[in-house]
Amino acid sequence: MSSRAVTKFNSGLSRLALLLPVLFTFSFCAARAADEPDLIFRRSTVFKLMSPNDKLATYGIDDPEVEGVACHFTVPEKGGFKGWLGLAEQVSDISLACRQIGPIRFKHKLEQADDMFRQRRSMFFKKMQIVRGCDAKRNVLVYMVYSDKLIEGSPKNSTSTVPIMPWGAADSSVQKCGDFIQ
Repeated sequence: MSSRAVTKFNSGLSRLALLLPVLFTFSFCAARAADEPDLIFRRSTVFKLMSPNDKLATYGIDDPEVEGVACHFTVPEKGGFKGWLGLAEQVSDISLACRQIGPIRFKHKLEQADDMFRQRRSMFFKKMQIVRGCDAKRNVLVYMVYSDKLIEGSPKNSTSTVPIMPWGAADSSVQKCGDFIQ
């Protein structure tokens, strides 16, 4: 093999080495698609002529550790070519509403302020988190959504509460969230 062919081969390997982390990231994201919340609807907010519009998207997710609770959150989604390619850093404005949708049953003991859901909002530095807590005095589940940025953080947040109530005539026993928080 000539030195020029070796150089060309090594150059190809270098490019492949640079692409592997990107390919791994996209394949990992595709594998996690089943864990994603359900998209309820999207609404365009800013028209862009040659690229996708900016949108607001509303999603629904069931609490994986507490049966009978569902949360809905709305997030802005950047359009344009950066947004289309997944390179745009999403803004931190997120709204949250959680409700009791059936009898509430705790699957096991939980930590106070435990993560209920987590999602990336930029390629590397920002993520959105929904955390769950318990107001034992009032027997209310408290959910808070916030976005954090590795460098400077974000004060933007939203809170929703779910009072634990009987569900129908057959549900006479109401669990106390304080009994399930460590």
